[in-house]
Amino acid sequence: MKDDTVLTSDGLDRRTLLLRGLGLAGGAVTAAMLPSTVGASDGLPPNVPAWTKSLGPGVLTHPYGQPSPYEGAVQRRTVDWLTADRIASISFTPLADLSGIITPSGLVFERYHAGVPQIDPAQHRLMIHGMVKRPLVLTMDDLQRLPSVSVIRFLECPANGGMEWRGAQMDRVQFTHGMLACCEWTGVLLSTLLEEVGVDPKASWILAEGADGAHMSRSIPMDKALDDAMVVFAQNGEALRPEQGYPVRLINPGWEGNTSIKWLRRLKVGDKPWHHREETSKYTDLMPDGRAREFSFVQECNSVITSPSPEKPMTVKGRYQVQGFAWSGRGKIKHIDVSSDGGKTWREARITSVVLPRALTRFALDFEWDGSPLYLQSRAVDDTGYVQPTYSQLRAVRGTNSIYHKNAIHTWKVNENGSVDNVQFS
Repeated sequence: MKDDTVLTSDGLDRRTLLLRGLGLAGGAVTAAMLPSTVGASDGLPPNVPAWTKSLGPGVLTHPYGQPSPYEGAVQRRTVDWLTADRIASISFTPLADLSGIITPSGLVFERYHAGVPQIDPAQHRLMIHGMVKRPLVLTMDDLQRLPSVSVIRFLECPANGGMEWRGAQMDRVQFTHGMLACCEWTGVLLSTLLEEVGVDPKASWILAEGADGAHMSRSIPMDKALDDAMVVFAQNGEALRPEQGYPVRLINPGWEGNTSIKWLRRLKVGDKPWHHREETSKYTDLMPDGRAREFSFVQECNSVITSPSPEKPMTVKGRYQVQGFAWSGRGKIKHIDVSSDGGKTWREARITSVVLPRALTRFALDFEWDGSPLYLQSRAVDDTGYVQPTYSQLRAVRGTNSIYHKNAIHTWKVNENGSVDNVQFS
């Protein structure tokens, strides 16, 4: 299907819909042509709204910029029953309320194993040691003097969607897929630091350790360290937020978010993985035969429709867009298909953002809703040829006892009243 195809039950194409809506002669769009939920108000045209008749706050009323109070509902949320307390828990990104591909720093999901350490950057040090010729202890000033780069990459917890393995459970896209964000990261390539210390040719792994109360740590293969891993100190043009690892963290693009160690204090070079707690009892994948898969680093190709969704229901019949995100830890998104009938038929969506490796990619598809029930799905394909699987395909390999790496095709049911429910198709 071409980019201008629409989802209609009567086979109308986009040109026909546009001509019907706008008029053959390019006539003016009337209020009746555009769905609206705006009620009567003294501030609506031709009346003059009250806020144009007075002065507003001046500069530095808010020395650090804040969203409008009318956007107060756009915030991270958590599900209290997921964990015993919030010290070792997670909050979720409000994906349905985002535009573009960059997640604002204040909306990036949180994951802690011992809460957020409050670190004085002047007192913080990054130690690099082990199988190296010249061990180093770096201050933040030392680190920031080195050559830096900026990249846009997604960050995803491998447990994203993990509550859905055995059936539909969560009532918002924020909770089904919200352990996900995409930011501009600025810092030093890990390969630059390894060049400084002189790595032993026999070394093949690096242990990354954080300065939080849990001493969160993961073993990182040397191939990844020398490829695109980064030691970053800035996010979206400003210093890292405390909850995102201030003053410095590791970023392993496209890999499990837990490998991107926050509050980074130590990199130890060795010749084997360390098999610490977070890579043995945690962050392993229990397979149907009872064995656990270890070091399943890559976040596979995935996608989700963010509108319509439980947070973005249909309000009236008429013209809409299916909108959503696709991403792949393997590389770039190649194309995205959308289905309105639960996967029986598919139509290619148009990509509406820049396409970058290991970054969120936005997609959209115009359609006309006549009030009939819909079963909306998206299916992403990356540039390696990997196709996002169905639940049946994923469960045939992984079973149902997993927590991590659930990237199955997701289904939203649009009801006749426009509300949207989370359902599952095999």
